[in-house]
Amino acid sequence: MHHVYIVRSIPKGILYVGTAKGVQKRLHQHNSGYSRSTAAYRPFELVHTESYETLREARKREWHLKCTPAGGKEKQRLAAGG
Repeated sequence: MHHVYIVRSIPKGILYVGTAKGVQKRLHQHNSGYSRSTAAYRPFELVHTESYETLREARKREWHLKCTPAGGKEKQRLAAGG
């Protein structure tokens, strides 16, 4: 199973979308500074996850949330719990 996740930077409120097989492990990596692109915004909290059968499906969804105007609005709504 592959997952799309959204994490929020606790101090700055910035949202980050990614894919992973193990969401909790990936969250730990974000919070430990493993990922250079998010290290400056630590710590993070997990705010949303979705599960997909294939990596292709998960990456397509990740792209939508990261790269389209509609996806950006949806990302905000999902992170707010909606």
